[in-house]
Amino acid sequence: MILSMDDKSVLAHISELVDEEHQLRTSLQKGEISESEEHARLRAIEEQLDQLWDLLRRRRAAKEAGIAPDDVENRPIDEVEHYLQ
Repeated sequence: MILSMDDKSVLAHISELVDEEHQLRTSLQKGEISESEEHARLRAIEEQLDQLWDLLRRRRAAKEAGIAPDDVENRPIDEVEHYLQ
């Protein structure tokens, strides 16, 4: 669960997760981890990224609406992952 973060912190966390994603792919190519290990961790990273992007979009929308972005709470991964597009 992500605690309240400012936009800069959210973007920094997104960047860290993207870096980890790249490291996982490199580790798989080097034979340091198995495909199943890579897939499991990538799935968790993708869920966290979806949650962070959702939080960032909602914080920005709150600012535009004149609402304090710090009042925006993150949504559970389960909820974010099951949005209808």
